[in-house]
Amino acid sequence: MPQDPNITLLDASELKVRFNEHEVLKAASLTIRGGDHLGMVGRNGCGKSTFLKIVAGRTQPDNGKVTPRAGLVTGYLPQDLDVPDAASVLETIRAGAAHQYELLDEYESLPADSGRQSELEQQIATADAWNVETRIETAMTHLNAPGADRLMGTLSGGEKRRVALCRAIVANPDLLLLDEPTNHLDTDSIEWMAEYLNKFHGAFLVATHDRYFLDAICNHIAEVQAGRIFRHKGNYSDYLESSLARMENEQALELKRKRYLRRELDWIRRGPKARTTKAKFRVEKFHSIKNTQPPDGELSMDLIIPPPGQLANRVVDLINVGLELGGKQLIDGFDFKFEAGMRIGVCGRNGLGKTSLLKIVLGHLAPTAGSRKAGVLTQFNYVDQERVQLDPEKTLLEEVAEGADSIPFGNGKLAIRAYLQRFGFDPKRINMRVKSLSGGEKSRLLLARILKHGGNFLVMDEPTNDLDLPTLRLLEEALLAFTGCVLVVSHDRYFLNRVCTGIVAFEGDRQVVYNEGDYDYYREKLAERTTRLAKRGNGGRSGNKPSQGTKPKPRKLTWKERNELEGMEAAILNAEEEVARIEGLFADPEFHSTHGAQAGELTKAMESAKQQVASLYTRWEELEKIRTASEQP
Repeated sequence: MPQDPNITLLDASELKVRFNEHEVLKAASLTIRGGDHLGMVGRNGCGKSTFLKIVAGRTQPDNGKVTPRAGLVTGYLPQDLDVPDAASVLETIRAGAAHQYELLDEYESLPADSGRQSELEQQIATADAWNVETRIETAMTHLNAPGADRLMGTLSGGEKRRVALCRAIVANPDLLLLDEPTNHLDTDSIEWMAEYLNKFHGAFLVATHDRYFLDAICNHIAEVQAGRIFRHKGNYSDYLESSLARMENEQALELKRKRYLRRELDWIRRGPKARTTKAKFRVEKFHSIKNTQPPDGELSMDLIIPPPGQLANRVVDLINVGLELGGKQLIDGFDFKFEAGMRIGVCGRNGLGKTSLLKIVLGHLAPTAGSRKAGVLTQFNYVDQERVQLDPEKTLLEEVAEGADSIPFGNGKLAIRAYLQRFGFDPKRINMRVKSLSGGEKSRLLLARILKHGGNFLVMDEPTNDLDLPTLRLLEEALLAFTGCVLVVSHDRYFLNRVCTGIVAFEGDRQVVYNEGDYDYYREKLAERTTRLAKRGNGGRSGNKPSQGTKPKPRKLTWKERNELEGMEAAILNAEEEVARIEGLFADPEFHSTHGAQAGELTKAMESAKQQVASLYTRWEELEKIRTASEQP
């Protein structure tokens, strides 16, 4: 049963936290009410994880107060799960529902004539404790948790995260606090988690950088900025609009403040002779406004990847590649030819062989069938954040510099300090120790350390984990501008849609398919394939069999055509502006004196531009006809 939105579950008021000289939370306040589906966003290191730890009762603020509702049951997913290595997976997950097991144990130990039986039955029913084992089994299945008997000390970081997520949700709590729940989940598990949260009876606060996830689950966004929390109504898309409006308003107020200060400063410098009460008031008001702090600006960041060297005609060829690991056939007869400019996304459930495919491409793992051939100019750079470890006692500068003052950058060099600043690290913090960074800042530092080595073929395994939204957007822009080749494993749909020119999908049962286009286009084609297979399995019959005279269904736009149509209006505008520019030159009274020698060349350029405009309009009409015909019932 959904919660009453008028009931306050938890109130956090004026929380303040300082780490050494860095004030993380200044006056952070947030009230969580029944039915709140809250997403929390903000830059790495802004205090999201700290805030979650405080409201979960795992740490205390320097100042401020957290007031939970009496009897509030909370489920919490931290970024780092601290459990004994000797504990089994099932024991760890069951610990999340310890309160429900206590109720069940007490109920089973009651004597037959106990007066507490009816009270316990009501508590068990309210907590849905009768179904706790079913919930555990469901969560473990859909979140692809490791085997129940495996020990926690044997698990990878991603496996531990999935166990921790199961533990957080099985208690069926009143309030869920989740710190980066989609990290290390595959796309199917993320979609199940979104469906689970949309049906969740309680409230939740989720810190995540998964933009599709935020759009799918949230009715409010809590933005952490400058140590405070700003609440926005709606999902992530709505938040972008309201956040932009707030920033524009702040900038307008700051501009107004500066204009006032300039005007008053000029008045004060003139030194009016009569220091009347009104004049004194103006002076006092000037100093009051002067001492008002301007809005906190975001640190400038421009994530950069060293320019790649030239690639040969052959980049990497996979020829009839097969792979068997641990007696399980993961890949069977996969052919693929990588080319310069390709940005290939790899997706599929965990454990199907995605990382193994990356290692075959890199040459770190030999296929059990077929062959892999790399070009003579191909230089790999492997972004594997679990392989590279940071030394917590080193400074940021020492970790990235590795004894050097600069890195090769194109035909020149770039100072390490400038390089770190481009990754969003404040120059004042470059000499601080790695152990003082947040989890997201450590991920950004790892990215900076690995990418500095350059290469013309980037191979990236889950590069978006723990990166904040500004860094994600900059990584996407950097990859779009990268002229080499990119192969990336990711479960971030937004990232795959924004970056990729093709998708390699692991669909299970040794099935690995390639689809040109972004992730959404792959899912569209997958649905069409599934429908065709279903009809074929039904003997080609369907519920509405068309008559012999029925016209064939019009084709849909291809992915390239769809992108071409989306950019057609801008292309036509640019072409028309070029025509107008050249016509403006001819209309200039000084044309013959300034451009007379180029008259013939400009005439040809104008004719070419006009032909391009006409050609673009013709192509636009062709694509629109295909789109319109395909959308008609």
